[in-house]
Amino acid sequence: MDLPIIIIGGGLGGLSAAIHLAARGRRVVLLEKNERVGGKLNLVEADGFLFDTGPSLLTMPWVLRSVFTAAGRRMEDALTITQLEPICRYRWPDGTRFDAHQNLPRLIEEIERIEPADVSGFLRFLAYAEQIYRAAEGPFLLRPFDGIRNLLTPELFTGTLRIDSFRTVDQAVSSFFRSPYLRQVFDRYATYNGSSPFRAPATFNLISYVEFSQGAWHVSGGMYQIARALEQLARELEVEIRTCTPVERIEVSNNTATGVILAGGERLAASQVIVNADPRYAYATLLPGHEKIAARLARLELSYSGFVLLLGINRIYPHLTHHNIFFSSDYRAEFTALVDMQVPAPDPTIYICAASVTDPHMAPPGHMNLFVLVNAPVLNPRVNWTREAQGYRNLILHKLERMGLENLSQHIVIEQIWTPETINQRYNAPGGSIYGLASNNPWTAFMRPPLRAREVRGVYFVGGGTHPGGGIPLVLLSGRAVAERVMADTA
Repeated sequence: MDLPIIIIGGGLGGLSAAIHLAARGRRVVLLEKNERVGGKLNLVEADGFLFDTGPSLLTMPWVLRSVFTAAGRRMEDALTITQLEPICRYRWPDGTRFDAHQNLPRLIEEIERIEPADVSGFLRFLAYAEQIYRAAEGPFLLRPFDGIRNLLTPELFTGTLRIDSFRTVDQAVSSFFRSPYLRQVFDRYATYNGSSPFRAPATFNLISYVEFSQGAWHVSGGMYQIARALEQLARELEVEIRTCTPVERIEVSNNTATGVILAGGERLAASQVIVNADPRYAYATLLPGHEKIAARLARLELSYSGFVLLLGINRIYPHLTHHNIFFSSDYRAEFTALVDMQVPAPDPTIYICAASVTDPHMAPPGHMNLFVLVNAPVLNPRVNWTREAQGYRNLILHKLERMGLENLSQHIVIEQIWTPETINQRYNAPGGSIYGLASNNPWTAFMRPPLRAREVRGVYFVGGGTHPGGGIPLVLLSGRAVAERVMADTA
């Protein structure tokens, strides 16, 4: 029997790679160290509450649909998705509110209410961001490159010149919007990949274009249904999935991957090994003898982590929408603390996903499930989360109570606190980084480890730590791309 392709890690990138390979007739074994697949897209169930603990909205749904299509299936037979309206509700400490609608006339009305002059600025901004998206779509997203050498292709070089990579997100946004409130709203999209709008290249303004033009969606039953549906699809294609199966190391002979050694000592032979884990972790832990590569990657800047509260509450706050942002009063100071000083922001921006607003079955009747996320620095000696977690939790709750969630702390019936240490332990994410490498300079995209490892033949990477980056659509595209690399290398 032909040796299987082994995939280490059952995140969405690993599942996507498994499906694409199995659909082309390849034998695949997927190994996941945790009790369920999904990676950072996961869930917590407690006392009738259901919390998604990773990505909280779906964008670019055509990418997810394409995974099912590759296997001859229809996404609609496995998942029901609902377009959100509004996308998000924003609040500021002075009482200002802004609803980011997907309905264009309503969105224009909201912008005009904040700053009439910014209506034309917004329309110009959309046209500008669309140009970036069109330039990046082919060479960067749909056909991820293998590293800096691919810059020599005319298409990628031309695209690089068109994506506005030498201004920051904030500099570009400020050239279109007068209102400080709207600038803060559009600056926020840099945080979708764990970066600072005051340092990340303006290229990432394409994120807001994608959200407004292609929509923001919720998956009925919770976002984890995506992982369940992909797992079921993979099993239908005869992918062997083993959970609770940590891998100790990749076996290498003559500089070629030959299999993996499980934590209990069992050896599994493989034709190729795909790693759906952070490459920095892989080189440091799974590939002994490559400490220099791990050290080089360790010098690159990580994206920030997160401080998370999972709150089940016994009341309804009618002014909460599905997605909510409670902004800080000084965004620049917040990122100075977070990115430059590597400490928790004393006045953080707080994100709340109240999925039960759209999906009432995710909480008991008369209750709400609040996923509360605050950006936090990656693990470093300046922060002792064991000592500081409870105090930071109290700071967040008090801010939310001041900004309209009256007596929130008195209505909590279940609660979990996750710190960067939690994220580090659960997902082998270096420093607790949620998004892999930070994108705080124009060159980060070219410094990501390539899909195909150069140091060991037969080893590949998939997921947010490689190309094209983090987020549900991008890691699914990464899975497709790495499957194409494997098929081409073994043709």
